[in-house]
Amino acid sequence: MRKHVNRMLLSTFALLAVSTTGCFGIGTGTYNLGLLGFPIPVSPYYQHKQEEKFWKHERYERVPILGPITSGGPVVALDPPSDDEVMHALETARPVQGGIPLIYEKQRNGVRIIKEKIADYIDPPRFYPLIGPAQLHHAHYKCTIYFDEKTTVGYPVPHTLHDREAIEVVYIDHNHFHMVGDVEPYKTPNL
Repeated sequence: MRKHVNRMLLSTFALLAVSTTGCFGIGTGTYNLGLLGFPIPVSPYYQHKQEEKFWKHERYERVPILGPITSGGPVVALDPPSDDEVMHALETARPVQGGIPLIYEKQRNGVRIIKEKIADYIDPPRFYPLIGPAQLHHAHYKCTIYFDEKTTVGYPVPHTLHDREAIEVVYIDHNHFHMVGDVEPYKTPNL
């Protein structure tokens, strides 16, 4: 009988300990999410995709607002795309990431990048909401990427494809604003 009482007492203390931890919400009035209360494992692939999306937005998807163009100063864009920006554009056009190890993998080796400016022009001054009077400066670049691409397939028939002369062309636009002095005020059309 004493053994039975000890087990009942131990079970009561265990139930009391579990109910007061906040994990299950028994008797404490806290919310119980059921299966949603437990962590769900997420693949690192999705975390990497979100970090890469933020990296691109932070570095390359914003349009800067620069000072006015000085009289007699250069009217050419001085910032060609970086190698990192070109490789991100290449990865978007021809992805290598996301393969399955030992089943399907791709590699890029011996990458060479050639950047050519194909257009550089400035729009006439106008009023932009939230910016004010400004000019939009356009610079278009053609980036040719030469690389060796190696594709390894492990199933159903193991083989390796080696393209030693792979070429990809990526077009990148760099736009930025230049502030301007006075422009003609906006006139509301008569309706």
